[in-house]
Amino acid sequence: MSTKDLVPSPVGPVDVEQAEAALVERYPRLVRIAYLVLPPSLGRNRRVLTAHALVQRSLPRRRVPGPAVPEPRLAEDAVDPGYAFVRGEVLRQALVAGLPLRRLALPRRAQLPPLLPHVWGLRLFPRVGGADELALDQRLSRLSGPGRAAYVLRGLERQGDAEVLRVLAAAGVEDPESALSEADAVDGADGSVGSDSPDGRGAVDGADGLRGGPATPAASAGGSGGPRPADGSGESPTGRPGSDPGARADDGYGRTDRVGEQGGPRRGTGDGGRRGAGPGPGGPGAGAADGRAGSGPARRDGRADRVGEQGRPGRGGQRDGAGGTGEPTGRGGADGDGTAGPGGSDARRGPGRGVGGCGGAPGPLPGGGAPGSFDPGRRRSGAALLESDEFDPCALQARPTDLIRRRQHARAALVALVALLVCGALLGLPGDGWGRNGAAAPSYARNPAAEAALDPGALKRVAPAVWTGSTRQDFSVWPARGGLVGDGALLRRALAVWARPGASVHSSSTPGTPVGPPMGPPQLLFAGVVDGARVVLLHDGLRAVRYAEPVEGAAGAALDFARTDGADTVGSAALVLSRAAGNVRYLTAPWVAETAVRDLLAPGKAPRPLARDAAGMTDPMPSPALARSCTRWNALQVRDGSGQRLLADLGEPAPARLLWGPPAAPVDATGQEAREAWARTACQLTAVRAHGVRSVNAWRFARQALPEGAGRGTWLCTRAETWRGTGSRTLAQFLVPSPGVPAALAARSEGSPACGVRDPRVLAGVLWQAPGGGWYVLAAGSPDFASLETSGGVKGRSDGPVLAVRAAAGARADLNGVLRDGRRVGALR
Repeated sequence: MSTKDLVPSPVGPVDVEQAEAALVERYPRLVRIAYLVLPPSLGRNRRVLTAHALVQRSLPRRRVPGPAVPEPRLAEDAVDPGYAFVRGEVLRQALVAGLPLRRLALPRRAQLPPLLPHVWGLRLFPRVGGADELALDQRLSRLSGPGRAAYVLRGLERQGDAEVLRVLAAAGVEDPESALSEADAVDGADGSVGSDSPDGRGAVDGADGLRGGPATPAASAGGSGGPRPADGSGESPTGRPGSDPGARADDGYGRTDRVGEQGGPRRGTGDGGRRGAGPGPGGPGAGAADGRAGSGPARRDGRADRVGEQGRPGRGGQRDGAGGTGEPTGRGGADGDGTAGPGGSDARRGPGRGVGGCGGAPGPLPGGGAPGSFDPGRRRSGAALLESDEFDPCALQARPTDLIRRRQHARAALVALVALLVCGALLGLPGDGWGRNGAAAPSYARNPAAEAALDPGALKRVAPAVWTGSTRQDFSVWPARGGLVGDGALLRRALAVWARPGASVHSSSTPGTPVGPPMGPPQLLFAGVVDGARVVLLHDGLRAVRYAEPVEGAAGAALDFARTDGADTVGSAALVLSRAAGNVRYLTAPWVAETAVRDLLAPGKAPRPLARDAAGMTDPMPSPALARSCTRWNALQVRDGSGQRLLADLGEPAPARLLWGPPAAPVDATGQEAREAWARTACQLTAVRAHGVRSVNAWRFARQALPEGAGRGTWLCTRAETWRGTGSRTLAQFLVPSPGVPAALAARSEGSPACGVRDPRVLAGVLWQAPGGGWYVLAAGSPDFASLETSGGVKGRSDGPVLAVRAAAGARADLNGVLRDGRRVGALR
């Protein structure tokens, strides 16, 4: 098959009115085509409604232009252009409706249930057919959508192979030839389904006869030419019903015999030997255009009683090769002495020879049987079955839906409606009843507590010397500091934005921190100008709130929330005032005596002093929270009355405290061993950035002798605790003997109690390569483990809390251990 054969033949421009006329005139046939092409898996009810919806949506919205340069019209282009266009749209949508839905792709319109037509309370389906219809429906259900389309075009539309290929290609089928092969397989599997007569040779609707073929001399005008079999079966000398697959019948005047085209006078039968539709020696309705013998009486005006097809005088319906007969004018003689017209397959004259004649007594049908009768013992062809009521979505039966379930749904909807009406009536009661706000107090502006929270004069201000005599040291004893503590307008704006932040406010909060207005007048901690912005720090006992606005105007205001409930002396040692140009400034507590900057990645380097002003605001220092690389990690080192502390900026208003030691008794990470361990693990702090972290503790839970004499490895566990108490993150890390190599992340977990006060046990493993090139699975657990074991890709076992098993590169293994009390524990994950 050449590429040109797959190009749709030019049908010319199509007007909307022309397409509408074709759709209305041939609506039953178009709906039947859509119903047959749609997948049977949709169910008969949805299949019927979808078929009607696809046909109704096939009407174009505007004029469809034709090709710029008209091409030579082919013989099959005699069909109405409007019908050809609408049929192509129906096929395209039906093929799309049969495509499976993709999880991430948006469904196309044809794949969704139709909005119109829609039926409530009824299920519609065509009438039930016989065993032949059921067998054909089962065979069609096993085909793909293009395969069903090819079978329908060939069997119902009487199209040849070349035209089927062009129509399928125009409908968007990627491989039309495969679809045609599927249709061939259906007919080939059926065997004798292509026979209307008992001997199985009379009809053209079988495995090969659906294609038609070019008119041979035996089927040309005048009926002279090539040899014909003596039984009148219409078969070619090759034994196939039709002389050449891929062509179509010709009526003797170069016009194709296709469903949907206008009939002309002196029309004969095609290459399949179609017989006349009028009454003749074959009896009334002896041959039907769909290949069924005796499907009904034909009309004397030459028009066939078939849905979607124009009648043609003298046209035969049965394809048994007997040939149509009639007078040269296209009318059968009244005495039955019919003469084959143009296109008939037999030009011999004689009484009773023409099955499609208009006179004479009814004669026997090929293979026996009364004219116009139906023989239940004879199987009909697959193409003939396509015209059955089983596949007619316009002649429908109706059944109710699930009545019990529908009654239950109606009761539930009625109860919900009544409840909605009752609730609406109660909420709208006037006077002393519940209003739209229920039992709530008056609006925010008229509530006394809310008004006090917005009043800058009601802010709590602590005197500078209060903290020295207080029994506790936290944010509640911080004095109000800064040069703008008396700016009532600034404080009023800060309180108003806190209560009702507008759309232009850049607001942020740590996880688990409420962002609502204060419950009462908050405490003022700071108000002043910092790095070109007016900054206000407030505290309400639960949260520390930072408000910042540009010095010029109030556009671009920022509001940050951080949860600080339960803060102790160290937890309330500092708050972030400003971040600008990669630097950070802190406001320290009044009990902080000294501040310095320590680089965690340089444990042997002495800290750099950090100056503060009289209000406790530090000079800017580089912040690791804004850094894109881990070349240094600066921490704030503060000294109070009890010792030194290390605080790390993790991108939140409150810095996190760095600790070292077992979960039961950690200390501040200021010692030499702690600084050396943090120097190799500090870069892992990015995993807990902006997570509402209160403190981070690292501790060594195991040491292990490495294989091949590579030294001793160290196992560390790092756990980040949050202000909200949940969402803690745990990291297990492995350190090789080289001090300059950063720690390798072995495992991580969120929300696990491992490595904490409640469950100080931890188990982790890594795949490690020795200096000699060998690969090993290394595992270690806390001292509570009595034995370790690996399974899966690497198998091994050891007594004690460490394990080393030789493995291959890229190997994966499952790790678990047994505690000293006999419990089995898995690795951290």
